[in-house]
Amino acid sequence: MIRLVILLVLLAAVAFGASWLADRPGEILMVWQGWRLETSVPVALAALALFSGVLLIVWRLLSLLLSSPRLFARFSRRRRREKGWAAVSRGLLAIGAGNGAEAKKASQDAARLLPHEPLTHLLAAQTAQFEGDPELARASFRLMLESPDTRLLALRGLHMEARRAGDLSAARLLAEQAAEQAPALAWAADAVIEARCAEGDYPGARAVLEKQMAAKGIDKVQHRRRRAILLAAEAMAVEISDPPVAKERALEAVRLAPTLVPAAAVAGRLLGSAGELKKALKIVEAAYATTPHPELAEVAAHLRPGDAALDRLKRIRLLAAKAPAHPESAIALAHACIDALEFGEARAVLQPLAAEPTQRICLLMAELEASEHGDIGKAREWAARAVRAPRDPAWIADGVVSEQWAPLSPVTGKLDAYVWAVPPGVTATPILEHEAERVRAAIAAIPPKPVAAPTGDLPPAEGNGGAPDPSANGAHVPSNGTSPAAHAKGEMTKGEMTKGEVTKVETPKAPPLAALPPLPDDPGPELDDEEALAPRSRPTGV
Repeated sequence: MIRLVILLVLLAAVAFGASWLADRPGEILMVWQGWRLETSVPVALAALALFSGVLLIVWRLLSLLLSSPRLFARFSRRRRREKGWAAVSRGLLAIGAGNGAEAKKASQDAARLLPHEPLTHLLAAQTAQFEGDPELARASFRLMLESPDTRLLALRGLHMEARRAGDLSAARLLAEQAAEQAPALAWAADAVIEARCAEGDYPGARAVLEKQMAAKGIDKVQHRRRRAILLAAEAMAVEISDPPVAKERALEAVRLAPTLVPAAAVAGRLLGSAGELKKALKIVEAAYATTPHPELAEVAAHLRPGDAALDRLKRIRLLAAKAPAHPESAIALAHACIDALEFGEARAVLQPLAAEPTQRICLLMAELEASEHGDIGKAREWAARAVRAPRDPAWIADGVVSEQWAPLSPVTGKLDAYVWAVPPGVTATPILEHEAERVRAAIAAIPPKPVAAPTGDLPPAEGNGGAPDPSANGAHVPSNGTSPAAHAKGEMTKGEMTKGEVTKVETPKAPPLAALPPLPDDPGPELDDEEALAPRSRPTGV
């Protein structure tokens, strides 16, 4: 709009000037070398303007002619760069589409047209990676290190190549260089933190995390979560060797992430050992209310060593009230009830879950049957049901089931990879092993049933000289080759037996053997070929 106004003002000024000159034509007389030139002022001005225009055009033509070689070279370079950039674009698209031959051809064209361009080296490196040539890829990335614009890109490429080659020390060194140059760089900071965490250098890992936070490479929520994980990991590492430091780290981790189960568990154990039961129970209950977990229930039950089973039951009741509808609360309460011999309450708690029980519920019912009634049959029945029951949650990281939480994945080394979930395709978990041990202990504690020995007079046997025949009425017959009469005579000494009557001597019987319930993943005893092919007879009374 402003340009239009200015143009209109200029046109008005020109029109006004032309009108003004037309009203005042005047005369111009020029005499030179015998020539007399007489004209008006407007015509003279027009002739001067025409002459100036022609002179300008001639000057432009001469200038173009003189600078044509330079212009041609510039045009050629520009055309070459356009072809080179087109080759780079074509190569990157070919790599994305999985066309290795086209990517290689485009990389060669780009190297010929743009030999010193950093993106040409990037295309060559990616083409080499696509074709499985790590040496060429590393050489291309090293060329990119010379340019400040592509140095971080080259460090990342070399870092990835070092990880693929299994050279973890070189990968860490490259990540350290990238993190030093750009603390906000996510991949570099994560790689350094994970490497230091794997070595147990938790303070060093936290220092890198703080630099990343200062450079605004991570938001506050992620920073609090990761710092809490590193603090909890350090607390677990020094829980036995340095309890005061472990307690300090665990409490800070709980302050940053109150629902982090490992941090709350470590803090609860250490506070309980120090006699701060109320504070410990408060931390455990706060974490349990959001994330019910068996480790938190175990910590709450054993906050104070040496407590009676009824005292532990009281604490578990308070803990279960924080999440009354969660199955983990019922399991923890049933454990405490069984330990306290409150079998009725344990059965009432487990009854709603027995319709569709998980493996832990099945084993808890087996323990309850063995502890309350001494019923090995029902205990084995519940243990057998655990084989096909739904699985229980466990700590999982990249498909690996672990007995306890860890800050890094055992497969990829990624930080904060463990989740509490149901593992797919896993028969038994560490918690299930613990429950099976409790079932074995409960069955082993069942006392053997006493067997009454029958007594009575035995009639004399014929043809034996009036001597009693123990085998005539089902009495014990010795298997050492002696006759029944001699055996009876040997037993009737020192007035133990009178004439005409025999008392059956009962040998003490061993307690009945009770087979322990197998684990859900137990294949049973190994049999050789002959035993496997032999026919099996079904025992009576089963």
